[in-house]
Amino acid sequence: MSDIVNKLWGMCHTLRHDGIDYGDYIEQLTYLLFIKMADEKGIELPENCDWETLKSKSGTELTDHYLWVLQKLRDEKGLLGDIFAQSMPKFNNPVNLKKIITMIDAEDWSSLGIDVKAQAFEGLLEKAASEGKKGAGQYFTPRVLIQSIVRVMKPDPLVNKEMKICDPACGTGGFLVAAYEWLIEKTGGAIPVDEIKRIKENTYYGQELVARPRRLALMNLFLHGLKPTIYLGDTIYEPDRGERYDIVLTNPPFGTKGAGQIPTRDDFTVATSNKQLNFVQHIMTILKKGGRAAIVLPDNCLFEDKAAEVFKIVMEDCNLHTILRLPRGTFVPYANAQANVVFLQKGIPTEKVWIYDCRSNIPSITKKDRPLTAEMFADFEQCYGPDPNGNSPRIDQGPEGRFRAFTIDEIKERGYKLDIKWLKDDTLDDPNDLPEPSDLIAEAVSELEAVVDELNEINNLLEGEI
Repeated sequence: MSDIVNKLWGMCHTLRHDGIDYGDYIEQLTYLLFIKMADEKGIELPENCDWETLKSKSGTELTDHYLWVLQKLRDEKGLLGDIFAQSMPKFNNPVNLKKIITMIDAEDWSSLGIDVKAQAFEGLLEKAASEGKKGAGQYFTPRVLIQSIVRVMKPDPLVNKEMKICDPACGTGGFLVAAYEWLIEKTGGAIPVDEIKRIKENTYYGQELVARPRRLALMNLFLHGLKPTIYLGDTIYEPDRGERYDIVLTNPPFGTKGAGQIPTRDDFTVATSNKQLNFVQHIMTILKKGGRAAIVLPDNCLFEDKAAEVFKIVMEDCNLHTILRLPRGTFVPYANAQANVVFLQKGIPTEKVWIYDCRSNIPSITKKDRPLTAEMFADFEQCYGPDPNGNSPRIDQGPEGRFRAFTIDEIKERGYKLDIKWLKDDTLDDPNDLPEPSDLIAEAVSELEAVVDELNEINNLLEGEI
């Protein structure tokens, strides 16, 4: 598998000289891989859009034909039209396009098996994300974290024939892919024959604001053998679609850039311009009664004033049973925000919130020397317990432990602010063991963003917007 990734990735460096960046390259690969696999599987494409016709051409005839093929396919209906929506060629040099076609043609992708080709594609997404601002980091949640969340959430569509799993900010589809991979591992791939069609076509849902990551999500899931529904649009500013889900797994986009406009939705009780808090309110709407959610949220979403208003309502309507405080640098090199994972179940009021501190006195995550590993979340998963709704017997480890319980009365006394810390973080006192400067800056930025959000709310009040 790594050989295929390295081969595909190696071509990217050549293409950079043709003005094609990492995201463009993977997007173009998406188009070409789909056409190649359609040929291998005997899927009928519109006339002259097939792989054999494409690879038979060269020079400017090739680039002209490739443009025509993309225009033709993006007008198609269904998954085909979704993957090719808004598609445009990026190759200026026909020689480079020919090289990519030849490289893809050398592999029989259908015979590689779902695991290999899907992991190859995900390997490219991860490589692109690791390039930071030049890559796709804003759409990428570390796979290790996603897998840990999925393991405790147990998104099993076999226990409920109506189960629908959703990521309303799906990026390139990492949570949905991991949820399906968890099912395959759990069942050993032995999904009952009469359940396969339902699970592959009517279980996995998402929404993404930007066309490119949505396309990559569709291709990512297609390579895993799925035909998902991924909507293109603005999750928090568009009206509620009316669809309801049993499980929500999501990492809403961080930051306040572009925020300021308050959504005008009747189902949002708290008026705020904070994107993440509006995602929390959206998730409250789209969850079925008894449904559960795991939401990645930056630190400021646990302590700013509007956050307290939102979580007061959340805890009245949901059992917000667990918070995982993530290590510093969890999103390095994709982003620098410090964050948490909030776990809840709709329909039961909160009586107790359990918090696992996976940050204090833990060295910062770094890309090379201390990358994020599954072992870092093993103790959390054990403390969480086997019940995905957080109802397993749990032990409060006391003031010196990492896992503690706080009653709803204690939460109320704190004004519903959930940034609860009890461990003395010695790394902040030892000058030889201080967190990375970027991590300290990220924490300061999180606090400043909370202030900015509150100033925006005041400004909106003054302008009579709310």
